[in-house]
Amino acid sequence: MAEGDATGFVIKPMDQFIVKPLFGGDHIAWYTVTNVTLWMAIAVVTIAALFMLGTRRRAIVPSRSQSVAELIYGFVHNMVEEVTGHEGVKYFPYVLTLFLFILFSNLLGLLPGSFTTTSHVAVTVVLAMMVFVGVTVLGFVKHGIGFLGMFWVTSAPLIIRPILAVIEIISYFVRPVSHSIRLAGNLMAGHAVIKVIAGFATLVVASPIVIGAVTAIYALEVLVACVQAYVFTILTCVYLRDAVGDGHH
Repeated sequence: MAEGDATGFVIKPMDQFIVKPLFGGDHIAWYTVTNVTLWMAIAVVTIAALFMLGTRRRAIVPSRSQSVAELIYGFVHNMVEEVTGHEGVKYFPYVLTLFLFILFSNLLGLLPGSFTTTSHVAVTVVLAMMVFVGVTVLGFVKHGIGFLGMFWVTSAPLIIRPILAVIEIISYFVRPVSHSIRLAGNLMAGHAVIKVIAGFATLVVASPIVIGAVTAIYALEVLVACVQAYVFTILTCVYLRDAVGDGHH
């Protein structure tokens, strides 16, 4: 939001990402209920309402909420089956839950006065680490020490295999970093741009142009919210395929 003060025109696009306790005070501990906690809970309640209330009747001619729930369910199920294969389908409930939480957190963050929880690295890192640790543990459980075979590129000449193995290991451990920063960075950047442009709406002359620009960027952010949820989920499926696939020696 833009503010006029003694120093002139001021826009503070990053204020929207400040974590604040819901019940006053300045100290935030691990147990403090904050605006992040609130909007996470709202996302969970919204998802539950869509899938539990929207599909409770399971009519032959589906309602709008049932149609949306079935569309999302089928979309994610096909994604998991196509990327991970038949073995990966058993992990579909987790992938669906991850997709829904990120999607609804992204979309709810576009509501006026809301808080985008997935714009914080602290949130996305936890989601990414859950995937990373889960996939790694699953890989060793299913393949034992043979899981390490994914780092040994047998198709390459023997002399450069050790170098490629080091590169593959580094790439593997960088996964949660890129997985989390991609999501948080895209959402934070988009929201900051909207806030900056919207700040110029107080200038009467520029208002029509600003409103048009904000509307266009807002529509783009809706698309980004959906695409980023998809990207995070399909990368999860790719990592899951590494764990459940048969390409280990």
